Amino acid sequence: MAEKESMKMDHDMNDMQDMDDMSGDMMMHGGHMMHMGNLKQKFWLSLILSIPVIILSPMMGIHLPFQFTFTGSDWLVLVLATILFVYGGKPFLQGAQMELAERKPAMMTLIALGISVAYIYSLWAFVANHFLTTVPHQMDFFWELATLITIMLLGHWLEMNAISSAGSAVEKMAALLPGQAHVLQADGSVQDVALAQLQENQQVIVKAGEKIPADGQVVAGHSAVNEALVTGEAKLVEKASGATVIGGAVNGDGTLTIKVTGTGETGYLSQVTKLVQQAQQHKSQAENLADKVAGWLFYAATLIGLITFIVWLAISGLNVALERTVTVLVIACPHALGLAIPLVVARSTALGATHGLLLRNRNALEAAKQIDTVLMDKTGTLTEGNFKVNAVVAFAQQSEKQVLSLLAALEANASHPLAVGILAAAKAQKLTVPTASNVTQLSGVGLRGQVDQVDYAIVTAAYLQQQKIAYDEATYSKLAAQGNSISFLLQAQQVLGLVAQGDQIKPTAQDFIQQLKAQGIKPVMLTGDNQQAAAAVAKQLGIADFHAELLPQDKTKIVAQYQASGQRVVMVGDGVNDAPSLAAAEIGVAIGAGTDVAIDSADVVLVRSDPADILNFLNLAQRTTRKMVQNLWWGAGYNIIALPLAAGVLAPIGLILSPAVGAVLMSLSTVVVAINALTLKLK
Repeated sequence: MAEKESMKMDHDMNDMQDMDDMSGDMMMHGGHMMHMGNLKQKFWLSLILSIPVIILSPMMGIHLPFQFTFTGSDWLVLVLATILFVYGGKPFLQGAQMELAERKPAMMTLIALGISVAYIYSLWAFVANHFLTTVPHQMDFFWELATLITIMLLGHWLEMNAISSAGSAVEKMAALLPGQAHVLQADGSVQDVALAQLQENQQVIVKAGEKIPADGQVVAGHSAVNEALVTGEAKLVEKASGATVIGGAVNGDGTLTIKVTGTGETGYLSQVTKLVQQAQQHKSQAENLADKVAGWLFYAATLIGLITFIVWLAISGLNVALERTVTVLVIACPHALGLAIPLVVARSTALGATHGLLLRNRNALEAAKQIDTVLMDKTGTLTEGNFKVNAVVAFAQQSEKQVLSLLAALEANASHPLAVGILAAAKAQKLTVPTASNVTQLSGVGLRGQVDQVDYAIVTAAYLQQQKIAYDEATYSKLAAQGNSISFLLQAQQVLGLVAQGDQIKPTAQDFIQQLKAQGIKPVMLTGDNQQAAAAVAKQLGIADFHAELLPQDKTKIVAQYQASGQRVVMVGDGVNDAPSLAAAEIGVAIGAGTDVAIDSADVVLVRSDPADILNFLNLAQRTTRKMVQNLWWGAGYNIIALPLAAGVLAPIGLILSPAVGAVLMSLSTVVVAINALTLKLK
């Protein structure tokens, strides 16, 4: 069993490491994640190789003013073009292989078709011109090969550079765990072992300031643990014997002895990692507009090229048929198509950054036009997250001051919004706050601890109902209906009192909700707060659909429910536990003040943590998509005319598109898409 768990851990960590290794040299294009090597390096080296090819070889048979030749220059061009085809063209050839394996030819297949035809035909032309004296002189396409590869690499590098980030969500989650653990041996000694070798039921020592290596239960020691990076909740949670801890949390000043309960595939972070990977893989199947256009062009070029070859073979023989066919296939992959989208993405990303938006996935720009539902947290998103105590109610012969002081004692080392409000109220009343011990968190409920050797807990109404503990429902309902968040002080099975706290709605929230509704987008509020408080805030903001008393893991289920009903969802979140739902939603939006894992799972990051910036994103997405469509028409639309003309449809009346004219059209469309991209603006 121990060996099996160790193998699981090895496999899990290896998966994380594999993702880490590939994060710097992978690119997303059309739903395909493909190994691109160092794209920047490929571009610069390909550019260096292309310069002599461009200078020494004609453009579709036409010698330009800056071109010249010398004895043996054609051999140099052949060698450089071959290296360029193998080295610079490799990413596109591999990408085409993946697309064809999935039976979804798209951008990579179209590029691979263009460069392969250009190289193979040019190789034939070189052999014919040098070794076959009976064959007329053949025009080569080395110039087109060099420029096509270089420009396509430039376009993909620009796109990657525009949306690149420091790492991936999986990489960040792997980084939350330490490299090794201090395992307590049977003789009392401590041995450092690699994390992959850690097994369940082993006891580990976690020193002050260290990361907890795995999920477990405290068996000795006492410390305040920072779980914010993992749960997105309270920054400091008291941990003592019997308390549970999560791998990746940061230990405070004390030393803890922990019995390992989860490693490898059973650990919390591993489960979250799997959910994120599954959601991202599912989302990556989305096909973007550029790939659809490229797919159509591939089929059109292949069909027209085949017809061209058959017809011209019958009319003028093999040499003319080959030249016409190759011209069709090379023209089908215009240089502008490689820059049409990347230039717009680069411009859009720069505009977004100046308006508090970081765009991490350009497919989100296209998905935005289909969005009809926005799911968002209440606290910190729609409200300020600054809770103020509005009422303290005491029961069971307790005074309000006693209740507030006990609440403050339990919350003394916490920093979540409700705790801050309680501590501020106790300080304002100058209360003497006793010291609490053995304070542990009750996930999604509250916390518990001891004051003067007596056990107390801070819980929600849902917890009391679940445990069938009686409480003053009339007082609770009255305060909750006013929009207050209610926390109960519990001793054993008796409620000693409650505290009602109110949060302030953000000034921009109401206008933001109204604008969403005006655009036909349904706002949905998510909160762990009680039903009445949620209803009060929802009513004030004009939100008809909300979900209250949620546990952290409920968010992913809610995203799936809305998607199952046919709705396209934006999810707004900030914690590690939000990462799966951010990745699963059509568009994941992370609050800029959130965790690295949440941010790296998201498609868009709100730098200013203002949900109203979602409107800016929707506006930017609409304008960006419009520019993309325009550029695709400029970059590929001329094929509607150019391909038939290159094939010789009008040859009977003496009109055939020459290779030189085709090259001019390609160059012109490249200039147009560049200028058009620069005109993108955001209101």
